[in-house]
Amino acid sequence: MLLDSASMYFRAFFGVPEIRAADGTPVNAVRGLLDFISRLVEQYSPAELVCCWDNDWRPQWRVDLVPTYKGHRVVTTREDAPDIEEVPDPLQIQVPLIRETLAAFGFPVIGADGYEADDVIGTLATGAGRPVDVVTGDRDLFQLVDDAQDVRVLYIARGVGRHERVTDEWVRAKYAVEPRQYADFATLRGDASDGLPGVAGVGEKTAATLLARFGDLRTIIAAAADPESEMAPAPRRRITAAAAYLEVAPTVVAVARDLDLPRADLDLPRAPADPATLADLAERYNLGGPVDRLTRALAGVDA
Repeated sequence: MLLDSASMYFRAFFGVPEIRAADGTPVNAVRGLLDFISRLVEQYSPAELVCCWDNDWRPQWRVDLVPTYKGHRVVTTREDAPDIEEVPDPLQIQVPLIRETLAAFGFPVIGADGYEADDVIGTLATGAGRPVDVVTGDRDLFQLVDDAQDVRVLYIARGVGRHERVTDEWVRAKYAVEPRQYADFATLRGDASDGLPGVAGVGEKTAATLLARFGDLRTIIAAAADPESEMAPAPRRRITAAAAYLEVAPTVVAVARDLDLPRADLDLPRAPADPATLADLAERYNLGGPVDRLTRALAGVDA
C-alpha cells in the first residue's frame, strides 16, 4: 500500500473539524491522517505500507518544461527565492508533527530529492511483483493502473470511507481510454489543478476519440502532420497549433518509474516502533484516540 501522503493530510485537514492540543497547536490533519490509515489497514491488511513524500512538490525541471505547472499554488516571494507552496498556516505547522508521529509508529517515509511523491509511487509500483494499492485523491496516478500487474488506485476524492477502487475497467468506463493512455489523455485534455493548459479546444471527449483512433499521442501528432491521414480538420489544426506544448508536456505528466530510492524496511509494523515517543506525542498533542485506534488496527492484521 503506497500512500500519497500530502494528498491524504490535505484532505484530513479540510475534512476534519479543527481540534487543538493543550498548547493551542492545531492537530486535525494529524488526527485525520492517522484515522485514515487505521481504516485502510483494517480494510485491506497490507503486508507493506509506505508513506510517499513530496521532497519537491514543484520540481524545477517540470517548471522549465511547462512554466505554468502548479504555478497557481505558489506563494508570491522574491524572484530569486525558492517556490513555496500555498498551504494554510494551521496545516503547515502540523507537517513536522505528522512526520514525527509516522516515525514513532515505524512507517517508512520515502521521498526523492527533485521529485514528487507521485514519482516515488510510480517507482515503487512498477515491477513490484506483488499486488499494489495506491491511495490518492489525485487523478494523475490513474496512469499506473494495470490489472495485469495487479496495480490499482484507491481513489479518495470523495473521502477515505467512500473511496473507489480504480481498475482497468473503471478507467475505461469513466474516460473511454485505457490506463496506459491516461497520461496522453491528461496531456491533451489539460488539468487546471496542476496548471497544465492542455490543447485548446480539446476536451475529454475529443481526447478519448483521438486516442481510440490513433492509439497514443505520438501517433496523433504524426497524423496531424500528415496531410494524407484521416484526422478531421478541426483536431488537426488544434494539435498542430499546440506542437510546442505537446513536445514537452508528456514528460511533465508522466510519473517517474525508475528513481534510485533509499532502502527501507517496508513491512507494515504490527506495533509502534517507539512506544515512549508515541505516548508522549499522544499526550502532548491530543492524539490519544487516533493513536490507540491505529495501534489496535496494526495489532489486528493477520500475520
